[in-house]
Amino acid sequence: MANQNKFCAVHLAVLLVFSLIAVAFVPVDASSDSTKTVEFNVKPGGVVHTFSEGIGEYECSFTYASQGGTNEQWLMSVGLSDDNSLFSCSVWRPQGKSYLFFTQFKAELKGTKIEYANAYSQTAAAGQSDVPLKPEEFTVGDSTVTHTEGKFSAQLSKLTAIGRTRHDEL
Repeated sequence: MANQNKFCAVHLAVLLVFSLIAVAFVPVDASSDSTKTVEFNVKPGGVVHTFSEGIGEYECSFTYASQGGTNEQWLMSVGLSDDNSLFSCSVWRPQGKSYLFFTQFKAELKGTKIEYANAYSQTAAAGQSDVPLKPEEFTVGDSTVTHTEGKFSAQLSKLTAIGRTRHDEL
């Protein structure tokens, strides 16, 4: 069983790498039935905001509250695998590190069960590397990724989740 879980984890990691590479080469205004990348503003002020994007029956919603600075341009990419078995969502600040302080965040993948998720305090930009949050700073549920109250350091620059769809072949 441990080998099967390791095998599955390795395949998910490979899928994630290929998904992120594919997303990196998708222009912001690209129109495709299986991928979308859209810009949105992350707004400070402590008010809870939600931004959502979807493909077909699957949707990614990013809900957050942040403080400090001014609006930041962020991107959300959603993608559906060719066989409709995996739905991915990435939310990130393309300039790298965000200067906002997040008081909360939640990503929800509707219509899927999350199999992989990670969150980062800094994204790879301008020669910098991704810096993942500590595992205790966020919680992965069946369909959500949320900050962990009292343990989240308020730094978020990227969040990625991949969920298995409930797509059944006949």
